[in-house]
Amino acid sequence: MIDRIKTHFEHQAFGVCEWWAHKLNIKTEQVRLSFIYLSFVTVGLNVVLYLVMAFVLQHKERIKRPFARRSTVWELE
Repeated sequence: MIDRIKTHFEHQAFGVCEWWAHKLNIKTEQVRLSFIYLSFVTVGLNVVLYLVMAFVLQHKERIKRPFARRSTVWELE
């Protein structure tokens, strides 16, 4: 039962901790624990930071696309 709940939250928690763990080459659990510990120190400021990172991860292709080079001037997609 606990494994099922853990798996559900790992897939539904926007993937921010998993993305950071992959980028930093550390375990996902360590990143999650750091967010938990930071929440006690910063009084919830990291929750806002987490939600901003989740938004950016969900929309990173749309954010990066305007800065991508276009092959011609007429490409206006």
